[in-house]
Amino acid sequence: MTEIAPRITVDPEQCGGRPCIRGMRIRVTDVLDLLAAGLSAEQVVEELPDLELEDVSAVLKYASKRLDHPYFAA
Repeated sequence: MTEIAPRITVDPEQCGGRPCIRGMRIRVTDVLDLLAAGLSAEQVVEELPDLELEDVSAVLKYASKRLDHPYFAA
């Protein structure tokens, strides 16, 4: 298992190598999907009780950094 960002890990043997939270089988995309559906960070933690509020914050920071690249339109 490799930590690729604070609280975000990747293990090729787990969840198809997708980024997860702290080695658990909770994917970054699972948390993002709940937030996109309108849940607050507190509601996400209620829905996924193994998470901590710091995990939700880490997911948002990770997603922001992954999307922070220039886009050139032709």
